[in-house]
Amino acid sequence: MSGHSKWSTIKHKKAALDAKRGKIFTKLIKEITVSVREKGADPDSNPRLRLAIQNAKGANMPKDTIDRAIKKGSGEGGADYVEVTYECYAPHGVAVFVECTTDNINRTVSNIRSVFTKGGGNLGTNGSLEFIFDRKGVFVVPLPEDSVEDDLILELIDGGAGDVEIEENMIHITCEMEDFGNMQKKLEDMDIEPQSAELERIPNTYVILDDGAFGQVMKLIETLEDDDDVQKVYHNIEATDDQLANLTNQA
Repeated sequence: MSGHSKWSTIKHKKAALDAKRGKIFTKLIKEITVSVREKGADPDSNPRLRLAIQNAKGANMPKDTIDRAIKKGSGEGGADYVEVTYECYAPHGVAVFVECTTDNINRTVSNIRSVFTKGGGNLGTNGSLEFIFDRKGVFVVPLPEDSVEDDLILELIDGGAGDVEIEENMIHITCEMEDFGNMQKKLEDMDIEPQSAELERIPNTYVILDDGAFGQVMKLIETLEDDDDVQKVYHNIEATDDQLANLTNQA
């Protein structure tokens, strides 16, 4: 299994835990609200909102919840959100990139710093992790029934996919950031609705940890993800199959 596949698997196992804890809807609602305030409530003219709605549907968010989030973003008053990122190191040399949406930067940076201090890590300077993470488009879509895998992969590559992996009836597609829109259009033309579609930070170098260190760092990451200001957390751990199995059991 490739490094990207293992990174992707960890991410989606953690997404399952987020959903179990009821956190994922909170983050999706905030993304919808920010998208509307940024460029309006019409998904046809607001690609970020269109993507946020697509991801909300993929997470089985009810339509009326999506509609309320759009109305909240369109209304006057309410929280004035800003987006900030933090480049950090967890114990054992693990790089961690944290994306936040907050209405109080002082609170957010204090909380992030506290998590890393208690967990044995530290905050780095902006730009310190640029050489570790690449910004790419990542799509997760269900494998169409009766599809011929080789033909499907070739068609996706023709649409801009740089990497296609099929696992457990799901397709993980990675593309360059510049090809994100083309890949979206290709999936629409193929009548395939993604379970998720995001611009993500994918590591190009990985850290392998023993079970004890893995558990320690994943606990830190889970604490980060529990913070309401934190939208996404990226890391460069390459897990073993047994470590992935333990995440599955937790979910």
